[in-house]
Amino acid sequence: MNWKELFDFLTTLQRNNNKEWMDENRKRYKLVRDSFIQWLQDMDLKLSKVDPNYTHTDARKALNRINNNLLYHPNKPIYKDNFGAGLDQVSKQGDFYIQIGVGNSILAGGFYKPGPKLLKSIRDAIDYNGEELKKIINKKSFKDTFEFIDDGDSLVTAPKGFSQDHEHIDLLRKKTFAAMHTLTKKDILKPDFDEHVIRVYKEMLPFRKYLNQATSV
Repeated sequence: MNWKELFDFLTTLQRNNNKEWMDENRKRYKLVRDSFIQWLQDMDLKLSKVDPNYTHTDARKALNRINNNLLYHPNKPIYKDNFGAGLDQVSKQGDFYIQIGVGNSILAGGFYKPGPKLLKSIRDAIDYNGEELKKIINKKSFKDTFEFIDDGDSLVTAPKGFSQDHEHIDLLRKKTFAAMHTLTKKDILKPDFDEHVIRVYKEMLPFRKYLNQATSV
């Protein structure tokens, strides 16, 4: 994967964020996109070798559209400034998310604003065995690698069915259970970037397993 070429394309796209420019540069876009897809396919195989429970994911299906959804976000530019995809995907929820872009590059996983049914399942798991989740997220290597994704939408009171003095009330109040690892352009351009991704995947695995088990009951 020629990451420099990907960054150059995205940088130029943001300076010319319109359909006319994209139409004129469609061939260039497809070359960069297809190269990223091939990298995802290779990474899919590499991750399956370090995780016996890994779910293979077709790279083309894993890849997000580069167009922003203007119906719900009319003020956003037409095209994103990144390529994003979810691997180890049983469903869109709980996958291992990879985003490479000029504005924000991350590796992430977990459940971002899950629906009521999934959220209840996670909270029930925390109620039953929150100690296990706290052990995972309080591990030094986890804390050194990740930060929690929090849009400031956590509850200020206890969720329905739980008391204010619950020992895991700090977790039960959350509406998002996701962690991310920020990448710099320098990280991505290093020759050992694939190994970096694999290390982060392995570090996040207990966290994702806990949540996936909670929501698969």
